[in-house]
Amino acid sequence: MSAAWLPVLLLSLLSALTTWLGVMLALRLRGHDRAIALGIGFSTGIMLLIALLELVPASTGRMGVAPTLLSFALGAGLVWTLHRVVPHTHLVAEPGMAQSGLVKAAYLVAFGLILHDVPEGFAMANAYIATPELGLLVALAIALHNVPEEFAMALPFILIRRPRLLYRAALLSALAEPLGAILGLAALGLTPGLHAHFMAFAAGAMVFVALHELLPMARHYGNRRLFAAGLALSLPVYALLGTLAGGG
Repeated sequence: MSAAWLPVLLLSLLSALTTWLGVMLALRLRGHDRAIALGIGFSTGIMLLIALLELVPASTGRMGVAPTLLSFALGAGLVWTLHRVVPHTHLVAEPGMAQSGLVKAAYLVAFGLILHDVPEGFAMANAYIATPELGLLVALAIALHNVPEEFAMALPFILIRRPRLLYRAALLSALAEPLGAILGLAALGLTPGLHAHFMAFAAGAMVFVALHELLPMARHYGNRRLFAAGLALSLPVYALLGTLAGGG
């Protein structure tokens, strides 16, 4: 287990890099709705494919269908509960929002994004302990889907002209992924027998994020064809990532 700490933390830094990439793109590409719709579809597809075709089968193979479904539901349910009890908004502000509302939205979007970055780091750590190849695959998927999410987080801060707050929020978001990875490794160190449960739990959290955050974002940008094209593009990229992660 101790040998996994360094590679897991290094993999978590992939998401830190794509966090800043999403912010930089927002500063340069604000208003390019077609590109955003394509990216959201792609990110949604990658997240769902990794969770449902990698983490869930790995968990099922270790402990069976019923425990996997239960842990999956607990993972999705926990993130849903956090979204209910913690002040939060979706990654896209409502149209026509006044300036004061946009300021509030900027803070809540940032907080909500940081909130669900932590379970993603947890997911990656658990996947890596299953096999390093699976950990790499999950890390790549999470890093890729961070780009449109961070893009959406940055937009309200850009609109209210608060670049310093944007950079601080981006820094916290970048640190949330490594924090989740550390929590995942610590949990496995304390309760290694629950590893399969943790994988299914992480899959549930990832699916919830994809459906609860990325889909509303896609509806906001409104280009269904490009969203569908992004979903379709995720399939060959997922296959390629699997080949690369498996060493060919």
